[in-house]
Amino acid sequence: MLATGLGTMVRRLPALAMAAGGLAWRANPRDTAIALGGNLLAGFFTAFGLLATSDVLASLFAAGPTPDRVRDAVPGLVVVMAAAALRGVLLAAARWAQARLKPQVERHAERRLFELTTRVELTAFDDHDFHNGMRRARDNGVPDTATVVETTISVLTGAVGVAAPAVALGLLHPLLMPLLLVTALPAGWAAVRTARMRYQAFYRLSAARRRKFMLSDLMAERQPAAEVRAFTLREFLLGEYDRVADLEQDVQLDVARRQAGAEAAGDLLTGVATAAVYCALGGLLAAGVIPLAVAGAAVLAIRTGQASLTTMIQNMNRLYESGLYFGDYLAFCDLAATRIPPSPTAVAPPEGFTRLTADRVSFTYPGADRPALTEVSATVERGEVVALVGENGSGKTTLAKLLAGLYHPDSGTVRWDGADLATIDGDALRERISVIAQDHTRWPLTVRENIVMGRPLDEERLVHAAAAAGADRVIDELGQGYDALLDRRFRGGHDLSGGQWQRIAAARGFYRDATLVIFDEPTSALDARAEHALFDRIRRHAHGRTVVLITHRLASVRFADRIYVLDHGRVAEHGTHTELLASGGLYADLYELQASAYQNAPQEAL
Repeated sequence: MLATGLGTMVRRLPALAMAAGGLAWRANPRDTAIALGGNLLAGFFTAFGLLATSDVLASLFAAGPTPDRVRDAVPGLVVVMAAAALRGVLLAAARWAQARLKPQVERHAERRLFELTTRVELTAFDDHDFHNGMRRARDNGVPDTATVVETTISVLTGAVGVAAPAVALGLLHPLLMPLLLVTALPAGWAAVRTARMRYQAFYRLSAARRRKFMLSDLMAERQPAAEVRAFTLREFLLGEYDRVADLEQDVQLDVARRQAGAEAAGDLLTGVATAAVYCALGGLLAAGVIPLAVAGAAVLAIRTGQASLTTMIQNMNRLYESGLYFGDYLAFCDLAATRIPPSPTAVAPPEGFTRLTADRVSFTYPGADRPALTEVSATVERGEVVALVGENGSGKTTLAKLLAGLYHPDSGTVRWDGADLATIDGDALRERISVIAQDHTRWPLTVRENIVMGRPLDEERLVHAAAAAGADRVIDELGQGYDALLDRRFRGGHDLSGGQWQRIAAARGFYRDATLVIFDEPTSALDARAEHALFDRIRRHAHGRTVVLITHRLASVRFADRIYVLDHGRVAEHGTHTELLASGGLYADLYELQASAYQNAPQEAL
């Protein structure tokens, strides 16, 4: 794409037109047919009107009295007016259809993008190339899908507008047709060159603009505003912004300079070509090759064709440039399709639930230097509370995501009652599992929507889930109750503390009423009283269900049926709380360390 020339562009245009036409047809077949059909028929009437104009001029330039010549020209004038009127009606209908197509095409393309991004495997979002491609496709590719469709139709309209005078010139005299096409080459060369320069700048600045947008969020959004001030980050962030903005500005100024040169050269060459065309036309007339009436019609046809040609070249430039971004969109859709987990033999998980087993699973994040998990084995029985503990980076959350089917291991297997999760339909599996993530999303929705999360509404279960998570007290303090909007960026919205958000997130897990519930650090933002109450509720909620609990608070996992201690991506030990304390291993060390911190704190303070 970055090295594309005029010839390559011309070869690529049919493929772009086909892709754009297919997209438009899927968005709305009727409007697509009207837009294309109206423009094509309008071109026919353009050519017909030019030929009729030649007859009018022939009548006016014929020998005889002027009244007779004017009377003879009247039928031709009527034909010219009728052709112009029909052409105007057809173009108006085509423009109406094009205006309707634009929002429909953009919506169709955007929905297609989101269909893919919500289906790809979770590890795709840890891949820099995937994420960069997604941002280009979303920020530039999607808006330019509508532009590609619009300019494709405009290029076809321009082509018809050029073809009609060209055909008319050919019918008037075969030597006249090439004269119109001579003016196309200089403008085409300049258009392609400037478009390629713009795309080169866009491609070079893609990652830099991502960082610039990130910095703008840090300096202009509410959430980081307190820390920006607390850590006096203003000058640091502005310095980072200036560094990225300087790069962007330097590239843009360089592109502007080179584009100005290319456009000036194109305009100069176009002027020379136009002068040559009119000199050739004058020579044909002087040599008697064509009569005066044909020369007059030829001048009108050339002027009409040049106007259409200029418009067509401009639209070809827009189509080519938008086609580069549209190509990013198509390329990302193809890339995303390869990152969708294959499911040729996917089946529903077995009915009921007895055991979930991880057998010697290993997993490495994209681009990581070392595995997050190495040959880890763990078993979760029905009705058990199983705790995953360990220091930061030990692999607890990664193992939980493997158990939930969010990641697939690089080696080893995770089995649900003997069925490999890799062969089970992902959506069907996740209907049986509830995951409350440590970095849970603070959805800008109402309280009710934050808890129900798209599932069928059951008011009784909603109230019970809120009470089980301790979120009922939070909701009672909000004026609108369950209808309160949890986002201060909107009028009437509310902001919650970290602990209050954790209770809302826990309520999601309780409302889902899943067979397996995974809580990842559910109390990290809660005070001691609220933490004790939530763990007590989790114990009661676990009755008849299976719970996987990840926490650093080892005093809270004493009730667990089994505890897995992870260390640098491996299971260091496992057993009950009593067994692990007796073994004197890593768990005992961590437990004693936490316990001593509470015991020694008053003495150290004295």
